[in-house]
Amino acid sequence: MAASNSYEEQRRRQMEDNRRKLDELRLHHLSAAAREAAARPKPNPKPRPKRKAPEPGELRRSGRVAGLPEQPNYLKGDYRGVYEAYAASKTPTDEERAGAVAKAEELQRRIHRIRWPAFVKPMSHECATRSILMQFPKHFIKYLPAHDEAAVLVDEADDEFHMMYNAHRKGKHCHYYLDKGWRRFAADHDLADGDCLVFHMTQRAKFKVYIFRASPDYESDQTSDDSEDEE
Repeated sequence: MAASNSYEEQRRRQMEDNRRKLDELRLHHLSAAAREAAARPKPNPKPRPKRKAPEPGELRRSGRVAGLPEQPNYLKGDYRGVYEAYAASKTPTDEERAGAVAKAEELQRRIHRIRWPAFVKPMSHECATRSILMQFPKHFIKYLPAHDEAAVLVDEADDEFHMMYNAHRKGKHCHYYLDKGWRRFAADHDLADGDCLVFHMTQRAKFKVYIFRASPDYESDQTSDDSEDEE
């Protein structure tokens, strides 16, 4: 019986301690305030301004760019894109292309007179600015090695550019080309669409390269001294 009374007394003291702690923390006041706040009516949100509907045929602009200056109307054709203008300025005319080819073919004829193989390679936009390889013309295959090996291009300043010569044969199809260095050669010499190159084979896989520009922005090529020395 005494043990039962002791347990009840201990339980009563614990409940009083818990009640005192709740009063100190004022938790019952906080819960009452939360219930009152939840019961209050919420104010109506501020209405968004209505957007003006675009007129028929008018282009709708995003709100993120609505404050920016008005852009050109590409649909009306009153502005040429930057790429289009750049491409137009860099594309040589037919006369400029023909002039570069004529100079290259004249040098090729002079090289052939001393019985050295050479070929003319007009540059397309792809080969001059994007491609990682340069393919040999079919009529020149008879002079080329039958297997892959290292190759060297020597420019008019006698700077050497090392790359790989590849000889791929599959049935009747043959592909002979330079890569792993061609892209650097094209970039270092600022090759462009319409330029015409003469490849003069001086050794087994070594070529002296002469560049004839189609663009009038370049000065006329001075290759006569080099070719005369070879003669």
